[in-house]
Amino acid sequence: MIFKAIGDSRPYPDHGLVTTRDWSRIPPRQVRLDQLTTVRSQLDLHQLLTQDSTFFGDLFPHVVAWRGDLYLEDGLQRALRSALHQRLVIHARVLELDGEAGGPGSTVVP
Repeated sequence: MIFKAIGDSRPYPDHGLVTTRDWSRIPPRQVRLDQLTTVRSQLDLHQLLTQDSTFFGDLFPHVVAWRGDLYLEDGLQRALRSALHQRLVIHARVLELDGEAGGPGSTVVP
């Protein structure tokens, strides 16, 4: 199994990070693929197979830690590509949300 679970939506509250610049304030760290729950169940193969899939975006996937779980919000194609290369971990930017409140006032812990 590649991921912990496959989801269809974001179970956590809106965190307010929208742009790549917002996310770039969080330094990347290693995350095991088997600890991630995706928030999308479908992937566009054009995105997965293109040579420059990260050209216009962040090089690191975006993960939200909420209530003890890690949710892969952006970067599904990069995570899947890593899995296809038999890697067990990826470097990702992990946003730590408070367990209950969430939202823009949440604690960001790199």
